[in-house]
Amino acid sequence: MIQRKPFQSSRRNTLLSLASGAAGVALAPLTSLAASAVGTSAAPEVAPRRGGRITLLVNPEPNALINFATTAGAEQKISPKVTEGLLSYDFDVRPQAQLATQWTLSADGREYRFTLRQNVRWHDGKPFTSKDVATSIGLLKQYHSRGRSTFANVIEVATPDAHTAVLRLSKPAPYLIYALAASESPILPAHLYDGSEPLSNPHNINPVGTGPFIFKTWARGSHAVFARHPDYWDAPKPYIDELVVRFMSGPAARAVALETGELDLAGENPVPLTDIARLQALPHLALETRGYSYDAALTQLQFNLDNRYLANPKVRQAIAHTIDRQAILRSVWYGYGIISPSPISPLLTQFYDPAAKALPYDLASAQQLLDEAGFPRQSDGFRFKLNLDYNPYDPTFVRLAEYLRQTLRRAGIEATVRSQDFGSYVKRIYTDRDFDLDANFLGNTFDPTVGVQRLYWSHNFKKGVPFSNATHYESPEVDRLLETAAVENDPRKRVDYFRQFQQIVGRDLPIVDLVTLKQVTIYNKRVHNHTLTADGLSGNLADVFVV
Repeated sequence: MIQRKPFQSSRRNTLLSLASGAAGVALAPLTSLAASAVGTSAAPEVAPRRGGRITLLVNPEPNALINFATTAGAEQKISPKVTEGLLSYDFDVRPQAQLATQWTLSADGREYRFTLRQNVRWHDGKPFTSKDVATSIGLLKQYHSRGRSTFANVIEVATPDAHTAVLRLSKPAPYLIYALAASESPILPAHLYDGSEPLSNPHNINPVGTGPFIFKTWARGSHAVFARHPDYWDAPKPYIDELVVRFMSGPAARAVALETGELDLAGENPVPLTDIARLQALPHLALETRGYSYDAALTQLQFNLDNRYLANPKVRQAIAHTIDRQAILRSVWYGYGIISPSPISPLLTQFYDPAAKALPYDLASAQQLLDEAGFPRQSDGFRFKLNLDYNPYDPTFVRLAEYLRQTLRRAGIEATVRSQDFGSYVKRIYTDRDFDLDANFLGNTFDPTVGVQRLYWSHNFKKGVPFSNATHYESPEVDRLLETAAVENDPRKRVDYFRQFQQIVGRDLPIVDLVTLKQVTIYNKRVHNHTLTADGLSGNLADVFVV
């Protein structure tokens, strides 16, 4: 189980202190992440050793090795091994030092001041400075689907000296201090990105960073290799000599690779859920359930509201009535999840509205609503036809799509399930908008402004931007609530705004929310210190060693 209660409590207290501080609030960092982190649950305490190689599963194969312009899971997992963030986060999502060693927030919430780590160099030998932070925040604000809202209030990144970066905001952004991990907000080299076309920059596939591993080769369709950075700022880390990232799309093949030792680390429920207990029983393998508190993965059925059928609220309500979440949890995810009727996951307990109610499974009501909408059954038994796409990142979603196809048929809707690789899927949904129904999952992350707003904020309907407002949902009242919550320093008021938001979108139904996934990592016991931060295997792996 993901342990969230300490995170919610400690973070809420931090937010209260930030909101009520009279002068400026200093958030004291720990100088050593390793000193404060808890080791993997099944591994005995062993002194770190130098040498060796580990193999990490990444699925699917990414389009780039840097994640400043995407929230895709593959890029989020690979990029932090090369590029780093200003901060990292412990399992309770409390900030820890990374490229920033100290940070303060002004009492009015409009200025973040970061003291940057000295004697850090990029892999090409250039020094890391505050200019790199300014360039990176600008890129994230423009190109990152969550960064567009995370950094929306940043009007300036001042660089008074080489080791100080000051984020000045037009309005408070109470969530921003939690959005600075490498997996969310990577810091890129200004000298390689300034003056370039960022999306076509060659260093997106040949990355240069400050992190513990240096990119070496990328064998398309197979793997990428990263070598130990000998001059890493946190010596004697990293301990391993080589990190190999394997791209394996077949869950059965991954299970075999874990059994044989071909894979050492595989996260996010990497194998068929029915195989997890069997693999856990093997003497050389173990499970880790931590490392997922930074991103609550919520499964959803998204409607294209530009479709003439789905633009009708009664059709959307009817489709919602065809869905049995308990059946989905039982038959698709074998119990590895939590029923989630709201766009804010129950794991974000301080923001989740327990009063949010989903339309119940009720085929009779679905039939009646479709009749009222003016779509009777035709001679072939169907009312109309839709295409149903699904996110191929997790192979379990093909089962979800098949379940949805069958239940829609009972209401007289013929759904054609379409399969494609991940790149084609992203293009179809977010660029071409050539879809009707989309079975997807997206991270709520650590705050609704960062993880949820992007799906419902009308200003985030951006063709070509992955994991944005794909439904083309527009609501002035929802926009107002989201924008107000994003700048509200009072935690209690923010909670109220988000609860009002949940009630409205629950009625409008641009998206049907389904299940929050419970995820596990399967690892070879020879690998130690692989999960030390809230984002787990999406951390930098600088502490990993093998015995």
